[in-house]
Amino acid sequence: MLKLQGIAVSPGVTIGEALVLDSEGFRIPRRFVERSAVDTELERLASAVAETSREIARNRDAVKIELGGQYAAIFEAHLAMLHDERLQQELTSAVRDRNFWPEYAVSRTLRRYAKVFQGLDNHISQRAHDIYDIEKSLLRNLLGQRRETLAAISQPVIVLAHNLTPSETANLDRRFVKGFATELGGPGSHTAIVAEGLEIPAVVGLGPFLADVSGGEPVILDGNQGIVILQPDEETIARYRLEVEAARATAVSLSRLRDLPAETTDGVRIQITGNIEFPSEGEQCLSRGCDGIGLYRTEFLYLTSPREPTEEDHFAAYSEVVRAVPGRPIVIRTLDLGADKMRAESTTEQERNPCLGLRSIRLSLRHLPQFRTQLRAILRASALGDVRVLFPLVSTIVELRQARMVLADVMEDLAEHGIAFNRSMPVGMMVETPAAVIMLDVFVKEVDFVSIGTNDLIQYTLAVDRGNKEVADLYNASDPAVLRLLRRSLDVAREAGVPANVCGQMSGSVMYTQLLLGLGLRQMSVPPSSIPEVKQVCRSVSVAECRVIAEKALAMDGAREVKAFLREQLRRLLSQTVA
Repeated sequence: MLKLQGIAVSPGVTIGEALVLDSEGFRIPRRFVERSAVDTELERLASAVAETSREIARNRDAVKIELGGQYAAIFEAHLAMLHDERLQQELTSAVRDRNFWPEYAVSRTLRRYAKVFQGLDNHISQRAHDIYDIEKSLLRNLLGQRRETLAAISQPVIVLAHNLTPSETANLDRRFVKGFATELGGPGSHTAIVAEGLEIPAVVGLGPFLADVSGGEPVILDGNQGIVILQPDEETIARYRLEVEAARATAVSLSRLRDLPAETTDGVRIQITGNIEFPSEGEQCLSRGCDGIGLYRTEFLYLTSPREPTEEDHFAAYSEVVRAVPGRPIVIRTLDLGADKMRAESTTEQERNPCLGLRSIRLSLRHLPQFRTQLRAILRASALGDVRVLFPLVSTIVELRQARMVLADVMEDLAEHGIAFNRSMPVGMMVETPAAVIMLDVFVKEVDFVSIGTNDLIQYTLAVDRGNKEVADLYNASDPAVLRLLRRSLDVAREAGVPANVCGQMSGSVMYTQLLLGLGLRQMSVPPSSIPEVKQVCRSVSVAECRVIAEKALAMDGAREVKAFLREQLRRLLSQTVA
């Protein structure tokens, strides 16, 4: 049994078989072949061995010409390993006697060899890298055109990968992918956000671990604690099964809150809305008792499609959400991606720091036809319900005014063509940078509402790349600097009479609910799965109590101290609720 600690980015506990996706994209599940197909599969294995041998020989000859025999000897060693009689017998026996799929036989056998080498305390341990090279070559030739896509998974698995992009995550089939864990990644990344939206338990930033697991082996993934357990024993599996059942019982218990308001014990009504990535999540929010959709992230219209989404694509998605959540407000955020993710961006120069580059509202204002297309669809949807538009990453008053000018121009165009829309559609901006917080007293004069995006606000305030596991420990919502910026934002908005919402991952964590209420927040937007828990906390506390908690947290000078304090406050509250 091997217990790994990573970063929890999407809650939930799941137990299942591993599907391994390494950095080259190989997915090697445990599969078996029919008896009648064994000879055919052995021929395929032999062909892969022969082709791999030819590739290694070609590399050897090319290196010998360029660099000399000393370097070519590396490939001679690879050939010797590949044709080792014992290895070949083991591979053949795994297919013929155990009916293993050749890909699985190769991965299982060679990774076992590699682990043996890694366990040696001398220069021989370096030969494990040679084993991995041979494995990848064999798998490349075995898989050929038989490579699957993540979207083609057809049986329950836990995906273990070097990394997953947001688009790959968005295309995961929730019927079969019970969870995923990656070697790379950090909190607050787009991949983490998608996982939470899909309600798939996920752990990222585990570091190298794929060499220690083969497809089909049992895995426990604890998305609450950020733990992944490989080859768990029966006692551990039984303990986690009890935890899964307890979570289901808790979910059933919280479901009774669906039709009750999120009202504090001293009578203050809190608006709890949902964060969604996909139109289908609208129903999930409604079924959990939301007050509306506080953040519809539209970038996955772009990430999950092989082509640029049309106006009708946008309109169909927005209309589906309006129909799913009738009579409730729906805040649609315009595109919040960087140029590094956009197909339309033609520049060949890669941005050195995309987080500080051409992204969000900056990108939209650079690509006006694309921006106008999205705004037309949002305005058309506004004729169907209480739709509102939200501009992301506004840092200067000029950006806000330019965005509003484009919106006004699109309105005039629709009016000229007799297309229905709400001319009084509320317009809001995201508060995601220290600059926006500092100038908020100016911004609030020109918007109908603001939404504080804590994911980026934390990143820019603390100068921490939220997707980088190397500095993940510095990315902390409990940092006093973040709390002070939150307090200022909420104070300025309240004094101006402008509604303020918090829509980052911070609002979806019940550890921060009392703090946020104490800072003056009266509306929050959270992942659908978090709605019942957040509502329960709101209904269990008074605003007066929360103000005391907020003042104590603001007086602290370290993130660790603040987090420990908030955890203790939540523990006390939950113990009182249970009692």
